[in-house]
Amino acid sequence: MMRWFRAFLPREERFFDLFAKHSQVCVQGALALQGMLRGGEETPVFCQRVNQFENDADNVTREVLTAVRRTFITPFDRGDIKNLITSMDDAIDQMQQTAKAVILFEVRTFEPPMREMGTLLVECANLVGKALPLMQSIGENVAMLTAITEEIGKLEGRIDDLHDIGLKELYLKHRNANTMDFIVGSEIYKHLEKVSDRFDDVANEINSIVIEQV
Repeated sequence: MMRWFRAFLPREERFFDLFAKHSQVCVQGALALQGMLRGGEETPVFCQRVNQFENDADNVTREVLTAVRRTFITPFDRGDIKNLITSMDDAIDQMQQTAKAVILFEVRTFEPPMREMGTLLVECANLVGKALPLMQSIGENVAMLTAITEEIGKLEGRIDDLHDIGLKELYLKHRNANTMDFIVGSEIYKHLEKVSDRFDDVANEINSIVIEQV
């Protein structure tokens, strides 16, 4: 009965604007991360961009959490809204952790699998940005939302494979040389894999909301 009652009350739709705003910041962060992974003297510049985009994303997240507390009727469950925006924010937070590691270890060159992982992370971010507007009419977009989240899951699997391949190559490259280079490289791989894990978390949150709403 309560669900029917809520259906006839006006809903606060600006959450979707905030979701879209955050997702675009995530895309910009992923593009900056991709630029960072190209290496060279501009690496610190791209690291700084990642940090700035992470700060921007934090501001949007705070707006969403404040709106949740102040809004009477939300588009879907308050807990789901919090979980979705938090998972999105965790993705760009992990991008920042990757950039911090690069600055800390003064890395300027990156292995080919790392660069490929960066490209796939941009794809993940773009897919999230594509999915969020569809959630304004979940019933009409179930098939598309399901397809998008499945694609994010596939990308996460490909990134996991690249992590394993890259780590093995890194070991073979440095097993008789500089151990520190292996440690630093493995740290970068670990952070990049975690970014993909966080995007997979976003896909899972979207799926959860879809299931509840249909």
